[in-house]
Amino acid sequence: MATTRAIHDMSQSRKAAASGWIGSALEYYDFFIYATAASLIFPQIFFPSDNPTVAIVASLATYGVGYVARPIGAFVLGHWGDTHGRKTILLVCMFLMGLSTMAVGILPTYQQVGILAPILLVVLRLVQGFAVAGEISGASSMILEHAPFGRRGFFASFALQGVQAGQILAAAVFLPLAAYMPADAFNSWGWRIPFLLSFFVIVAGYIIRREVDETPAFAREESRGETPRAPIVQAIRLSWPDMLRVICMALMNVIPVVATIFGAAYAVQPAYGIGFAKDVYLWIPVLGNMVAVFVIPFVGNLSDRIGRKPPIIVGALLSGLLAFVYLYAISIKNVPLAILVSLLMWGVVYQGYNAIFPSFYPELFPTRTRVSAMAISQNIGTTITALLPALFATVAPPGSANIPMTVGAIAFGITVIAALAAVTARETYRIHIDDLGNPAAVPMAQADYERRRAGKANSAAAVQT
Repeated sequence: MATTRAIHDMSQSRKAAASGWIGSALEYYDFFIYATAASLIFPQIFFPSDNPTVAIVASLATYGVGYVARPIGAFVLGHWGDTHGRKTILLVCMFLMGLSTMAVGILPTYQQVGILAPILLVVLRLVQGFAVAGEISGASSMILEHAPFGRRGFFASFALQGVQAGQILAAAVFLPLAAYMPADAFNSWGWRIPFLLSFFVIVAGYIIRREVDETPAFAREESRGETPRAPIVQAIRLSWPDMLRVICMALMNVIPVVATIFGAAYAVQPAYGIGFAKDVYLWIPVLGNMVAVFVIPFVGNLSDRIGRKPPIIVGALLSGLLAFVYLYAISIKNVPLAILVSLLMWGVVYQGYNAIFPSFYPELFPTRTRVSAMAISQNIGTTITALLPALFATVAPPGSANIPMTVGAIAFGITVIAALAAVTARETYRIHIDDLGNPAAVPMAQADYERRRAGKANSAAAVQT
């Protein structure tokens, strides 16, 4: 009986991790093909202007619009996740994101319908932002609550590995199109192909997610009648200090903004005069994310041994410093150096934060308000950083001097804030899941923790054999 239960538990842990991976891959494939198109294509086809700076700022601002909807989505979807379960909310998020992304692929352009085109684009971007607001918090909570004790960091990291894989897929779809299609064909219809391909990932995601059980932690809350009617109110009333910390740590989204949004516009838009080819520049985030896919599980596993805080603090500060070097490499038109620094900043160092927050954030909150508290605070933080591409293009417009120093200084200052927030947070990796969110919870003794963690690993090995 115990063996059967262990097999079931491990199977659900793996299915939950796979569900988080595929869902995150889908949602962030969708999100980042938009981001790529906003940097490379949309200024010309949705926001034509005699002033190239206006077109760039307008296009990047629509990227930010998606983040404006995130807090709204976080309130609605977070409430749903804490009152109706993690599984339901993840299916809702997946379908909303997939369908809105496919709709972008059939939009008319500005030349065809005038001002209606960017209006429709903004509406669909709002739906995307609403949907993605519940994905990471729901997926992280589901994986965390299914994960074996002592391996929560490792299992939860797969949600973010899926994010990186989605970004790889997004850029990988654009690469052959940008490289081999004639420019006129790409600008007229080729850019639509990546958006329409979302259909296939929706099908795969649904098949996987329907096989995952509701989490034991949520099931216990529900069986005891302890699911709150107003989890948002409880979260703010009881956990506001940790929610504030998560808001500040989520400002680390400045690094992908620098790497994949402003960096892309700075490198390829003719107004900036750098002149990177679109297909060449797209390899920079692709290669960085390829490295990240391998680094993330390693860092997640490391956090189960040394704690969540050290990787986040080191990752925040070092990636902020590397932002200067990355932008400088673009400014001197040195493609090999830009790629190398991207691999370090985005692919390796930033993952000290990126691989850890899917376990660290939900561990700061109790089961009954976990999805709401994480979704609201994380999405407020990322919404703030979504304003940065337009800000960067405004304070460092084409023709201005010291662009790497200006943008790099802002990015580094933000990463310092994130690091300080992590410093003030409590360590969570040795706290039992039923005690998470309790500031007075006593962590398990290190020796006992290591013994129990080793026992779980041995049980998993026995199940495999």
